[in-house]
Amino acid sequence: MKRKLVLNAAMLAFIFIPVAIFSQAPALGTAADFILFSTNGAVSNTGISHFTGNVGTNNGSSTAFGNVNGVMHDGDGASAQCAADLLIAYNQLAATTATFAHAPLLGNGEILVPGVYALTGSSTMNLDLVLDGQGDSNAVFIFKMAGSFSANASSKVKLINAALACNVFWKVEGLVSMASGTTMRGTIIANNAAINMSTGDTLEGRALSTAGAVTVDGVLAYTPTGCGSPVHMGPLAPVLGGAACYGVFSGNGAVSNSGITYVTGDVGSNVGSATGFNPAFVTGTIHTIPDGSTAQAASDLATAYTYLNTLPYDIELLYPAQFGNNLVLTPHTYLLNAATVFTDTLYLNAEGNSNAVFIIKLNGALSTSTYSKVILINGAQPENVYWKIEGAVSINNYSVFIGTIVCNNGALGALNTGVTLTGRALTTTGAISTTAINAVASPIPSNCGTLSIANLSLTNEQVSLYPNPFTTSSTISISNTLLLNKAEVRLYNVLGEEVISAGLTQKLTVLETGNLPAGIYFYRVIGDNRTIQSGRIISQK
Repeated sequence: MKRKLVLNAAMLAFIFIPVAIFSQAPALGTAADFILFSTNGAVSNTGISHFTGNVGTNNGSSTAFGNVNGVMHDGDGASAQCAADLLIAYNQLAATTATFAHAPLLGNGEILVPGVYALTGSSTMNLDLVLDGQGDSNAVFIFKMAGSFSANASSKVKLINAALACNVFWKVEGLVSMASGTTMRGTIIANNAAINMSTGDTLEGRALSTAGAVTVDGVLAYTPTGCGSPVHMGPLAPVLGGAACYGVFSGNGAVSNSGITYVTGDVGSNVGSATGFNPAFVTGTIHTIPDGSTAQAASDLATAYTYLNTLPYDIELLYPAQFGNNLVLTPHTYLLNAATVFTDTLYLNAEGNSNAVFIIKLNGALSTSTYSKVILINGAQPENVYWKIEGAVSINNYSVFIGTIVCNNGALGALNTGVTLTGRALTTTGAISTTAINAVASPIPSNCGTLSIANLSLTNEQVSLYPNPFTTSSTISISNTLLLNKAEVRLYNVLGEEVISAGLTQKLTVLETGNLPAGIYFYRVIGDNRTIQSGRIISQK
């Protein structure tokens, strides 16, 4: 009862507060670009952490950070400007007029409305603290703490009804300490004190100190979007020209395959031969010897490479040997200035912009671990991902790789068993060898030609198979009824042996797959004795 009275009183006060209180967000200036910063103090990391935003200190050093999706600034012009802007933001927060007084304990499921909250003494957050924007994406929440601030283990700040992390601010006059599993949202400014984040913490916001060390251990932290933050479009994509028609191509070198490989797009070389590819498994033309198409592709590929090679980078990833490992990248031009080892998973986050472009420039060879994966999130598209690689490329077994590979003077010598490439494998000079892979050039320009069955275009998906992975059955759904009674689907194991076939006579066809062992299978949709569509599907028992 007492809790309800307090909340009701707060709501009544809120109704009569002038709307102006919601516009008291401080101007962060260049400090908005930093995820971790100290004006005077060391910034250090232990464990595997992931950061989106700049990291640095104006007086001290940043140590033990792996690849950061941002720029490291220690004692340079950018850090000096950040220090000046941070002081301005702190003073603006200090000058705000409190609209609510709050007890030192936050959370335990309470719901707060926009406003400026004053907390005396040391403060603690426990369990869930819910910030309700009440449908206003401009609603501002400011917490002014007269002492230290601690977040108990697994405590969480939750945002509802249009509240945004970019509009949440924490001014703390003392140590900030977050126990393991904390989810914090908003910009934290600790005045003359340290900030400590523990294993498993998540921060959507910023951790900034006017004077004090910033220490993190195995965390995920990223600067918030919205509130006028820049929309990351990435650079302009290269123009591939005739090379865009190819799924696998070398400007100068043999192109060979062993095993059952599926390719959507042309296959060929401008100096050398293309061998070992089964025409039944290639949705496109196999240019067994050089011709006019390969000459055009080689010329256009050289132009695209030159563009990528001279394109300035935004962010340098400083540890190429530690690439992947669940790193999250946003639309930018990245540089890895040495041979790169890609382990586990890389996430490409388009931040809701399906036209955003990612360009990753490697000044050295690329190799991946088995089962490595590129995963697209928040609207990222395969056709907007490009890899410029100076040296050989080796993509290990059962990896999932996305984007157009433009390799210069290096062999794509190992696209190994079970690899799925959604993009293209292109090299200016060097041999290409594939072994039982599935490569889909995405998208294929309309001027590359189409395969017709009742005037169906190859560039559109005609059928879908689900669920994927499957267990005891798989359902085939036909999106274009012109395929009915004119095509069939065939399922193959990794040895190329046909294990199931069925005519497409209904819009929904169920394949009984209970007798299939767990593993990777490839399917083909066939019409007019040609492959119309191909793909990969997984049996999971």
